Amino acid sequence: MDRLAAEKETARAQLSSSESKLQGMKEKISVQARKIEELEAWLASKLAKAKLEAEKAKAEADAFVAVYRADAKATQVQAKKAAETAQTRVYWVAELAKCQSRRETLEEIHARGFDLTEEIKKAKELEANAGALASNDDDDRSKSGSESGEEPDGEETAPGENQET
Repeated sequence: MDRLAAEKETARAQLSSSESKLQGMKEKISVQARKIEELEAWLASKLAKAKLEAEKAKAEADAFVAVYRADAKATQVQAKKAAETAQTRVYWVAELAKCQSRRETLEEIHARGFDLTEEIKKAKELEANAGALASNDDDDRSKSGSESGEEPDGEETAPGENQET
């Protein structure tokens, strides 16, 4: 009986020890589960921040791309206008050279005794107009000087003048 009581006591002690160990393990598992939950929450918040930053960076990049495209388009338009202006100026410089040559020829003929005063006067006017249109200093004159679509002597305007863009 004593032996059974001792075995019973030993079994109870072992049971109590096992229950105590089991309780300790349950507490450790509970602590670890809370740590895991905290880590998961922390990681979820970091992931949300990363997604937000990525969306913000994408929006900024899209804005930069939009500005770049707008700038590129504006630059193309300016380049086209500059090319048209250059083409027009080349035309008017050539016209100026023609007018100067015509005036000089008329003056030479006049110097030989022919009365070409009116023709020389008209040639000087044409030369002045062509000079103004060929000038780099006054773009407004070149625009207003050819609005009618004809030259003062009835010729057509320069290529590229008064064309829709």
